[in-house]
Amino acid sequence: MSYAVLATVGALLFDRWWGEPHRWHPLIGFGRAADWLESRLNRGNQRRWRGVLALALMLLPLLLISAGLQMLLLAISPWWFTLVAALVVYVCIGRRSLGEHARAVALALRAVDLPAARNAVGRIVSRDTQALDARAISAATAESVLENGSDAVIASLFWFAVAGIPGVVMHRAANTLDAMWGYRNTRFFYFGWAAARFDDVLNYLPARLTACAYAVCGHCADALRCWARQARHWSSPNAGPVMAAGAGALRIRLGGDASYGGARETRPVLGCDREPRPQDVERALRLLDRAIVLCLLLWACVVVMWRLL
Repeated sequence: MSYAVLATVGALLFDRWWGEPHRWHPLIGFGRAADWLESRLNRGNQRRWRGVLALALMLLPLLLISAGLQMLLLAISPWWFTLVAALVVYVCIGRRSLGEHARAVALALRAVDLPAARNAVGRIVSRDTQALDARAISAATAESVLENGSDAVIASLFWFAVAGIPGVVMHRAANTLDAMWGYRNTRFFYFGWAAARFDDVLNYLPARLTACAYAVCGHCADALRCWARQARHWSSPNAGPVMAAGAGALRIRLGGDASYGGARETRPVLGCDREPRPQDVERALRLLDRAIVLCLLLWACVVVMWRLL
C-alpha cells in the first residue's frame, strides 16, 4: 500500500511537470472505440439494455487487462508497480490541464476581453457562453474547477487507493463514457442511462470526500451549512455536495440560471456571501490543491496506521 502512495505522488508530479499528453493519449483511442460501438448499438429497440451491453463491452476488457498488469508488476517488483502505476494514474488525472484552461479564462477577464473569456470558458463547460458577462463567466469557471477537481482528480486518486490500477482505469473509463453518452437528449436518454448511473455510483463516495476536503480547506462552517441545505436541490447527486461545499468554502455564490443548447435552465443557487469575481478562479484552484494534499496526507496516515496494527 505504501508503494501506491509513492505512485500517487509520482503521478501528481508527472502531471505538474508534463501536463496532459497531447499525442498518443489512451483516452483518444478509447473515445474512438466508444463512438464506433455506440454507432452500431444505439439503434432499434431495447436501447437501455443495449447501453448496458455497450458499457460492459467497453469496461470489462480494460478491467481484466489492468488487473492482469497489476498482478504481473507486483510479481516482478513493487518498484516496477510504482513506476507503471504512477504513469497510469498520471494519464487518468488532469489537474494541470484544468488549471491551464481555467487560468486562460481568468487572464482574459483581467484583460477585460469578454469575447476571449467566453471562448475560453466554452472549452470547459457545456452551457452556452456567448452571452455571459464577467460575473457569469467567473461563476462558470469556478463551478468547472470545483466539479472537475472531484471528477478528474480526487475521484481517480480515490479509486487508485481503493483498487489500484484497475480501480483508476475503471473510473476514468466510466467517467469518459458518461461524458460521451450520459446526455438526457433523444439520442442518449436510454442508451446512456447505464453509463450515467454507473458513473454516479463510482463518484458517490469520492464526491463526498471532496466536499469534506473543500470544507476543511476553506471556510468550514459555511461549506458544511451550504452542503447540508443546498446540495439536495441540485440535479446531480454528486455535483451538488461538491459544488455547494466548494462555493461555501470560498464564500461565493454559484449556480443560478444557465442556457444549454438555447434552452434556459433554472438551477438553484449554491454557496453564500457574494457574487464571484475573476480572482475567485485562482482561489478555486488553490482550494482544489489544498484538498488534494489533504486527501493524500489522509491516505498516508491510513497506510502508517495499517502498518503499525
